[in-house]
Amino acid sequence: MNKKALKTFLANYALFRDLDEYEIDKIAEISITREWAKNSHVFMQGEPIENVYFIHQGKIKIYKSDINGREQIVNILKDGEMFPHVGLFRKGGYPAFAEVLEPSILAVVPITQFEKVLIDNPELSIKVFKVLGEKIVDLQERLEAQVLNNTYEQIIKLLIRLANLYGEKKQDGTVSLKAEFTNKDLASMIGTTRETVSRTLTKMKKEELLETDRNGNLLLDPEVLFNELL
Repeated sequence: MNKKALKTFLANYALFRDLDEYEIDKIAEISITREWAKNSHVFMQGEPIENVYFIHQGKIKIYKSDINGREQIVNILKDGEMFPHVGLFRKGGYPAFAEVLEPSILAVVPITQFEKVLIDNPELSIKVFKVLGEKIVDLQERLEAQVLNNTYEQIIKLLIRLANLYGEKKQDGTVSLKAEFTNKDLASMIGTTRETVSRTLTKMKKEELLETDRNGNLLLDPEVLFNELL
């Protein structure tokens, strides 16, 4: 991506939409674009935090790994999102891995220079803090779900969250969730087993709480699932 294309991408990015041309130029000046192949890593857990990334195209999985190699998915990010959220105004190492799930093009911005741009542009800083606040609330809700809800309730809440984030809403109010999250992925997101997720989804299909189309996509109604929690 040349500088002109990079500037156009950044100008359309949600965070930067209200910046004028001069301010966009400042972001573009400190940015470069890079391509990552599927199954590669943007960074590894523990590596020094150096950059913040903006997804132009592709899909990135953020996950943690314990000493036994068990994986806990923190998030799945797509076009128009930034990461890592914990890297700003913080020293140390990346707290998670960033794995490329499909060929991706990212805008790479050195954190030290990005922080200077934020300091010089208070309105942009407020936008970034809003994004960080939303991520904190999301993580709090997921933690509460693990502490306060049984596995069945956690799976329902996870499906509702994924439907709101990534689902395609139909005219009848149902949502189509593409078959890009495996049962193993779903299990890793809430700290359970793939077998448990598989059994739960089968049970929910029998109870007509959701169904699968011919392409393997999940069809569900978030409101119906929410009522299951009441």
